[in-house]
Amino acid sequence: MPTRLEDVIQPEVFTPYVIQRTMELSALWQSGIVVNDPQFNELASGPNTLVNMPYWNDLTGESEVMDQDTDLTAKKITASVDVARKHGRANMWGANNLAAYLSGADPMGAIGDLVANYWAREMQKILLATLKGVFSASNMTNKVLDITGETGQVSLISGETFIDANQVMGDAKDALTGVMMHSAVEAYLAKRDLIEYVQESQGSVRIPYFMNKRVIVDDAMPYDTTNKIGEAYLFGSGAIALGNGSHSDIIETEIDRDKRSSSGQDYLINRKLFILHPRGIKWTEASVEKTFPTNAEVENGANWSRVYEPKAIRVVKFRFRTEVPAGV
Repeated sequence: MPTRLEDVIQPEVFTPYVIQRTMELSALWQSGIVVNDPQFNELASGPNTLVNMPYWNDLTGESEVMDQDTDLTAKKITASVDVARKHGRANMWGANNLAAYLSGADPMGAIGDLVANYWAREMQKILLATLKGVFSASNMTNKVLDITGETGQVSLISGETFIDANQVMGDAKDALTGVMMHSAVEAYLAKRDLIEYVQESQGSVRIPYFMNKRVIVDDAMPYDTTNKIGEAYLFGSGAIALGNGSHSDIIETEIDRDKRSSSGQDYLINRKLFILHPRGIKWTEASVEKTFPTNAEVENGANWSRVYEPKAIRVVKFRFRTEVPAGV
């Protein structure tokens, strides 16, 4: 009898394996930009689709000059709230699509890697939708540097203009550790010897760096090939919090079988509950049709609002050109 999915996959082992491998396979996790926070795991596993996270605002106001005849004036500390949104995603695959992986020495690991690679791509896609929405929020304009309207070389991405993008963070700019860009932008910088490739201590992978910032390359990043306009996101470590959730009523991994199929058809079902939250930018729930938001709804700027002070938001958006338009 041929090997079936239920012969090689134990859901209680498969689920944590896929979660861990998903994080290992993603450059965003490896770079420290997205951090899996145990507190967010608990929040993602708790009730409701919205998670309120109160925090204390920083102390403000001028200090008072001491005087023997004057009493000090007591100041108060105020609180605000950040809000994260839970996501619920699922997919199903037929065993025929996985047949080639059943012949390996470690079939569960092979299938797990296939599924983990899928979720790594999906999570990155959801993160990019999140950032598009975040930077469409009305109070995030001071976190964007757009030089596409400048003339000549000043409109191009370069070491100098990249320093200007870092300067959006002011004296907190050293918190930025990574940058995400389209492969065409990475190639443009590499041709000008602005990309340094560092060999991993173990393995054969070379990691690109630009101005001492780790580069994450993703062709889902915006790049207008006609007008040669690109975008990059600059990140600080831990800018995005990840929470992997679970619930007793949501079965994360299931195996099913279609007995009516003449040769039989096995199915693998995988479900994910999670939080993928840019710290300090709250979800407003202004426009969501169903229980969990779609990528299009996540991209809607009306669903986001900055609550931290700008310097505490460890993300910057940079728009630039890679070619000066003719006659400009």
